[in-house]
Amino acid sequence: MLLVAAALAATPAPAPAHEVRPAYLEIREAGADRVDVLWKVPARGDYSLAIDVRLPPQCETTASRAVLTGATRVERRQALCPGGVVGGQVAIAGLAGTRTDVLARYLRADGSVQVARLTPTEPAFTLAGVPRAGEVARAYSWLGFEHILRGADHLLFVLALLLLVSGWRRVIGTVTAFTVAHSLTLAAASLGVLHVPAAPVEAVIALSVMFVAAEVVAVTRGRPGLIARAPWAAAFAFGLLHGLGFAGALTTIGLPAGDVPVALLFFNVGVELGQLLFIAAAVGLARLAAGIARHAGVAPGLRADGARVLLGYGIGSVAAFWVIDRVAGFWA
Repeated sequence: MLLVAAALAATPAPAPAHEVRPAYLEIREAGADRVDVLWKVPARGDYSLAIDVRLPPQCETTASRAVLTGATRVERRQALCPGGVVGGQVAIAGLAGTRTDVLARYLRADGSVQVARLTPTEPAFTLAGVPRAGEVARAYSWLGFEHILRGADHLLFVLALLLLVSGWRRVIGTVTAFTVAHSLTLAAASLGVLHVPAAPVEAVIALSVMFVAAEVVAVTRGRPGLIARAPWAAAFAFGLLHGLGFAGALTTIGLPAGDVPVALLFFNVGVELGQLLFIAAAVGLARLAAGIARHAGVAPGLRADGARVLLGYGIGSVAAFWVIDRVAGFWA
């Protein structure tokens, strides 16, 4: 676990854990040889990512307008495409120089939908005339999986919970409570039922990491608090906050009309798969480190206590920096 924490702590701290949000592209057939384009790009202040849509060569933009809405630049275009767009290639210029992805949707006149996930290494896709099964499920599950593995504050929170809870039964109960809680607020925020400003949420998420890290140190020193006595309750309460953080990605791109349950379900599935992968990696590294220490002749109690205190202070220090940075960011 020491190696995991070190890798996460090495992540550039000024960047909020959920800052790398995907862009969203929607191309909708709007009649004979015409398409409507919706293009959402993550923004900060007056600046947005320097990426843009390149429609098939035969398309000519006839109208365009853009507005800055919160942390997103939203542009709507109308284009004339003689001969239609089926078989044409859509590319995202500038995507190769970023760390973000683009979720693209092509809405055909017959109501069918094509979904594609564009990345810096694969910044283009071909508009297909025939629907492909499972596109929404694959795209949104990968989006959730990638989103959780980029969320350093969430991963540090999970790591602190693992340090705090002993015994597989308590670990499973605590992680389950956390999962249920963040699933609830993720769904509520993504569906527009719950509206909470993103900046304060990110600051409080960092604060939750700091609280659990402090409890790790206190427990190691024989002074357990409320979080240690009822970890599942703390995990549920803080999980509600983390779910609002996860919703940032879905709030930016939206949920596909007609496929809302599938998209929401598989985004959450992707989040859980990423979380389980991280837990497995953390446990594996912890066992490896324990084996190395055992062969080095370090006493078991000293190994465990020393590692917990070191990790508790390390996680807490990173979280404290995030709290200060994020509060300063939305008060500036």
